[in-house]
Amino acid sequence: MHPENIHNKPYDFDVLTDAIPELSQYVFENKYGTKTIDFSDQDAVLKLNKALLKYHYGIDNWSIPKDYLCPPIPGRADYIHHLNDLLLEENIHVQIKGIDIGVGANAIYPILANSIYGWKMLGTDIEVKSVEMARTNINSNEKLSENIEIIQQKDRGSIFKGIIKEDDYYHFSMCNPPFHASEKEAQKANSRKVKNLNLKNSSDLNFGGQANELWCNGGEALFIKRLIKESVLFKNQVGWFTSLVSKKENLPKIYKQLKKIGASYRTIEMGHGNKKSRIIAWKFE
Repeated sequence: MHPENIHNKPYDFDVLTDAIPELSQYVFENKYGTKTIDFSDQDAVLKLNKALLKYHYGIDNWSIPKDYLCPPIPGRADYIHHLNDLLLEENIHVQIKGIDIGVGANAIYPILANSIYGWKMLGTDIEVKSVEMARTNINSNEKLSENIEIIQQKDRGSIFKGIIKEDDYYHFSMCNPPFHASEKEAQKANSRKVKNLNLKNSSDLNFGGQANELWCNGGEALFIKRLIKESVLFKNQVGWFTSLVSKKENLPKIYKQLKKIGASYRTIEMGHGNKKSRIIAWKFE
């Protein structure tokens, strides 16, 4: 993890259950004598996230509808810290403003960006329910409501169009694109997780998510390609364009597209336990 990430150490369940007492019913000692929770239990993970947000970031009110993605906060915080490293290179002396593409019902990236670094954030999503829930999460916390705006992208064929206005400038954009190319592919991935966790069926899993959160036509590679192509139209209004890339095999296609549009770019590796991921970041000089 990033050295600035406060989640580098194991969870302290004593302080977390003090923050959210309901979490305590899910905490147990494993065979090593370490306190933990069942991370395949959606309710347990939701309570853990609520406790992490309250204890570490002072967020008193946060939730998501059942079967929506419940984000792992340490990994999400890592993305924010790596973004800060990019921005430090720019030696910026004004209020940082960023866009989260596909903010989801949880609105976790804007919440962490504002809580950790005080950035002003705009979150966008195509789904009405996600937008409504994200707004509820933001507006339920006064310090967030003053610094974060959530809007719906009404044109499903666009990413930045209709969102970035003529006189707007954002220091960065960020995105956690849908991983899979189809519902079938997402179900296969879910089945592998079931098998790895020795669960009986996928209904036992915490790995929730709505269609637009889990898959899109062409999957991650095509979505990022669209992101890159549209970024050309806003090259003077966004400093760094960035996106998570979960599948390493997609990088050659992404690099090819970035070279095609003449952008300078870099890949930032991230590691969370056994999970490896990366951020692709590009800009126009």
